Amino acid sequence: MSIFKRLRDLTMSNINAIIDKAEDPIKMTDQYIRDMQEDLEDAEKAVAQQIAIEKKFKQLFEEQEALVKKREEQAHTAARAQNLDLARRALEEKKAAEEKMAEYKTSYDQNKASADNLRGKLDEMRKQLTQMKNKRETLVARYNAAKAQTEINKALNGFGSDTASAGMKRMEEKMMQMEAQAEASNEMSSKGKSLDEEFEKLGKDQAVEDELAALMKQYDNKN
Repeated sequence: MSIFKRLRDLTMSNINAIIDKAEDPIKMTDQYIRDMQEDLEDAEKAVAQQIAIEKKFKQLFEEQEALVKKREEQAHTAARAQNLDLARRALEEKKAAEEKMAEYKTSYDQNKASADNLRGKLDEMRKQLTQMKNKRETLVARYNAAKAQTEINKALNGFGSDTASAGMKRMEEKMMQMEAQAEASNEMSSKGKSLDEEFEKLGKDQAVEDELAALMKQYDNKN
């Protein structure tokens, strides 16, 4: 799997779409940040290795470049000394060094291009990771605000709702029913008195009337 697969797959637009569908966007965002951080660390190692290869070929190229210059100067020195054999050997080694220098230059250019490409991708990954961290802070604030608003709306919807009103109405009707039953029970209790109880009440009422008549008669005599 490519080290930069995350860079390819987790573009900001894709991340936004995934977050919108997530049940817990905060946890999902934290997970993506951890994944991107791990990929970034792997990418940094890969880029470091590529840069090391680039520097190695640059060193080899520069060594052969210096050798070419040295052998050329030696060839001129040998020629001035009329040392044909030594001049020939110097030119032969110069030619071999030029061939190696060309090979190393090609390898250096190729590896430098690869390293530069990886550097660019690495910078992009760092940028996206920073954007994600910044986005998380905004997302947390929005998430908490939305959650609080949802809880408030839920409470307001239940406060004084039709269900509560209907429940209160049922309680009032039930209380009225209980009061009517109590009144009816009282009436039934009065109607249900025995004959003896009725005569006993009648006797009590007559005794009160007799006492009242006697009291009034006393005051009538005084007048």
